Parts: sequence; C-alpha cells; structure tokens
Amino acid sequence: MALEGHKKIETNATLLLTLSFLVVTVGGIVEIAPLFYLENTIEDVDGMRPYAPLELAGREIYIREGCYVCHSQMIRPMRDEVERYGHYSLAAESQYDHPFQWGSKRTGPDLARVGGRYSDGWHVDHFTDPQSVVPESVMPSYAYLSDTVLQPSYIVDLMRTHRLVGVPYTDEMLENARADFIQQATDFGDPGVVARYPGAQQRDFDGQPEVTEMDALIAYMQMLGTLVDFSTFSPEQAVASR
Repeated sequence: MALEGHKKIETNATLLLTLSFLVVTVGGIVEIAPLFYLENTIEDVDGMRPYAPLELAGREIYIREGCYVCHSQMIRPMRDEVERYGHYSLAAESQYDHPFQWGSKRTGPDLARVGGRYSDGWHVDHFTDPQSVVPESVMPSYAYLSDTVLQPSYIVDLMRTHRLVGVPYTDEMLENARADFIQQATDFGDPGVVARYPGAQQRDFDGQPEVTEMDALIAYMQMLGTLVDFSTFSPEQAVASR
C-alpha cells in the first residue's frame, strides 16, 4: 500500500512539487524561526576584541595573497585535530571576521592557533623561503612583502567599513588608527595600542625600520588564537554570560 502511494507521488509532478515545497517550508521554519527569539547566536567569550589596525591590514594581505586557499582557520572538535592544533575553534573567535577564514582545504596546517608558536624571525624566513624551514613545503615565496612599505592611508576607511557591519570600533580607535598602525610595529614606548587592543603585540616584527607588509602579516599571524585563555575558559560560563 505504501509503495503504491509512493508511486503515485513520483508519477504526479504537481503532487511531488507540492509535497516537496511543504517539506522544505516546514524544515525551513523549524531551523529559522528560533533565531528570531535569540538575542545573539554567538556566545560572549572573555578576551575577544576587534583587530588592531596593523593586524587588520595584515589580515587583508592574508586574504589578498590567497592564504585561505591552502590554510584553514577552524579546528574541529575531533580528538586528532585538538591534539595537533589545540582547543577546537569557537564561533566567538570569528565574530569580527568579514569574511571568516575557516577554509575548506588544508594543503598546509590549520592556522587558528598559530600565534606564538613560532618566532617572528621564523615567520620572516618562512615567508621569504618556505623550504628553508619546512623542506617539504609547496608554498611559494612571499619575499616581496619585506620590500613593500605599508602606509596607513586607508586604514581608517577600512575600520569604518568594518564598523558598519557590526565590529565595535570606537571613535577613539578610529581617531588613533593611523598612529596605532605605526606604533605597533615601530615604537615600543606608547602604551596606547595595548590599552585600546588588550593583548596586542607591539614590536618590530620583521626587523626593518619601515612598516612593511611583512610586519602587518606577521602581526596578524602572531595574534591568531591568542586572545582566549583556554586554561580558564568553560563553555558553561560562556553560555551563562549571554
């Protein structure tokens, strides 16, 4: 009897289309309707902040050079990935990413927790001649990043654009953006960068007097996965704080 009914549905295009529409409609309502009753779908996690200007510029270079094609930034909650890369990725860690850099392929390792794993000098060598530090690497050279001086002329506009889509850059951050951009990579005496962006690393990243694209990219790499203190993090506390 059931097979006869199934056959009737399959051989009647109008009936099949109507029933398919009903199934998709009900499924869509079940998935979407609850979202209207949630204030936020991302848990609040201590430590998360917007990117500092130099880090944001480095992220733009990361995207421009297509690094996401070979490197993901999403550690799945599987034992082998957690043991290799560290704590599984949290949604909150990507809340200020437009677009996010989760990736879908790993020609190279995941970079979600690469911050602090290697020295600045290692990163300079790696970008300049990848095979000098990882002989089996198929990554091309990005030595030209060290030769490209980076100016903060566009950084305020970039931050304003990110603020339009929800990144909480304050007026103070925008007013000091150009100075913070330079200070993070060249002057260690001004505490303003760290005050506005807690946990920001302030130093000459590539060893050159000018701020280069290499500085910006390394600043971005060195902060990845460092903002959340997983020794004190608990999912229960994150949910309770919402």
